[in-house]
Amino acid sequence: MGFGELLEQVGSTGRFQVLQTTLLCMPVMLLASHNLLQNFVALVPPHFCNAHTNLSQSQMSAEEALLVTVPLDQTGKPERCLRYAAPQWHLLTKNGSSSSGKEGDTNAGLDVDLQGCSDGWTYNMTHMKSTIISDWNLVCDQRSLKQMGQTVYMGGVLLGSVVFGGLSDRYGRRILLLISHLLMAVSGTCAAFSTTFPLFCLFRFGCGMALAGMGLNTFSLIVEWIPTSVRTIVGTTTGYCYTVGQLILALIAYFIRDWRWLTLAVSLPFFVFFLIAWWFHESSRWLVMSNNPEQAIKNLKSVAKFNGRKEEGEKIDMKRLQETMKKEMSCSQGTHSVLDLFRTPTMRRMTICLSAVWLSTSFAYYGIAMDLQKFGLDIYLIQVIFGAVDIPAKVVMVVSMSYFGRRISQSGALIIAGITVLINLLIPYDKQTARTCMAVLGKGCLAASYNCCYLYSGELFPTIIRQNGMGWVSMMGRVGAMVAPMVLLTADYLPWLPGLIYGGAPILSGIAAIFLPETLGSPLPDTIQDVEDRGTGRSSKVSRKEAIILQETQVDLLKQTA
Repeated sequence: MGFGELLEQVGSTGRFQVLQTTLLCMPVMLLASHNLLQNFVALVPPHFCNAHTNLSQSQMSAEEALLVTVPLDQTGKPERCLRYAAPQWHLLTKNGSSSSGKEGDTNAGLDVDLQGCSDGWTYNMTHMKSTIISDWNLVCDQRSLKQMGQTVYMGGVLLGSVVFGGLSDRYGRRILLLISHLLMAVSGTCAAFSTTFPLFCLFRFGCGMALAGMGLNTFSLIVEWIPTSVRTIVGTTTGYCYTVGQLILALIAYFIRDWRWLTLAVSLPFFVFFLIAWWFHESSRWLVMSNNPEQAIKNLKSVAKFNGRKEEGEKIDMKRLQETMKKEMSCSQGTHSVLDLFRTPTMRRMTICLSAVWLSTSFAYYGIAMDLQKFGLDIYLIQVIFGAVDIPAKVVMVVSMSYFGRRISQSGALIIAGITVLINLLIPYDKQTARTCMAVLGKGCLAASYNCCYLYSGELFPTIIRQNGMGWVSMMGRVGAMVAPMVLLTADYLPWLPGLIYGGAPILSGIAAIFLPETLGSPLPDTIQDVEDRGTGRSSKVSRKEAIILQETQVDLLKQTA
């Protein structure tokens, strides 16, 4: 399209694109750390009731106090939320602290009064020195607050998707990215020094808003400064930054076992990213569509100079810009809102299908990835495994997107993910290795789906409302992420129901993805009319021969990066 010609003139894959894309991708690594931070800062350590006050002041050993204070559960471990109403001294006379003697007295039908942990809890801090669970006693009757903390965080992401999506289409990508970096740095630092759980939730809400703003505007600044031929490669590379971030989180959490220092470690770098972001160039494509052609020309000339094409850049003036993007500039008159996503038939169908894709992808992804303790393996090891599986999954996805197209790839990833989750329902609970393998496969498919839907959505929405569109589908994704923890509560009534819901949702949305238009080899649409033309088959901007050339270029680039 018009802007593509200008981009080629100033250098579409030059030093500027490489440097700006690299700097934009760096914060993405720590976005994963904040998204999955709950797995470590809210780790639930093994715990049991403290001994009675008079007993804790005696000369008894910790083992003896535990024996006469806390009964055993059905698995032979100390009860987490109950203790004897009065110390059971007679248990000390039965072979000291033998397990057979304890089981005989606690499980042989003796009528023993029990009570809650009125004197607090003792925590086994093997994996972490401290967590928000141990600091604020979010266990037993208060255990649901753990899920509330993650829901509040996702609520911030939800609101951020709406707010930053609309504002960036009005005020620009760069300024909103600056605000997002600063908000993340300040909110994350304040969360690390929170003195109460409500304050912690408040600042995590701010982190969630900042994450949404960074995700939306980072992707837009990347995709709007690169040509069609490398969008697949660059989009996948950005996705790999998130994958690396999951591995970095496991590494940082392994060496920093205190939740406050861990939160601080993944938040302070955003002050540096805030300073770096001042160098970024606002999207000239957006500037043209927002009736600011003078600044667009200035940015294009700056990019041309940076790419060593100063003479070519000097040829761009207002007349050249108007001739190249006449149609786009005429269609950009007036204001646009999220309602434009539903006004026309093709846009409406596309938005509904993408909403289903984002909601189910996020819903199933966080249903699996945010409860690592249930797999019974080392928490750091499972985080590494869950992060590492993204590497082959995204390789397969980029090959699939380049050869088979976005639509088939998106649909296939979701359907396969749903099937793996449903298969897990048939595997016995004691087969932890098999269950973990299926969960890892499902998580890999969902990560690949995420990688595809970010690129796919950016290619489907037109420039004038791209941020509104990305904000809307991102909002739907956060709705799924907020609902995911609540679904786990249904296991108290039907143990198999959460798995059925987590598996069924991706399959249904995978079917919905089939109704989306294909974008492989197509230039970015700038106006709503471009989208409608493509939906009705009237678009002739790129001939079939040109599309084949673009596809071959993508494949060649893929081979070079392999």
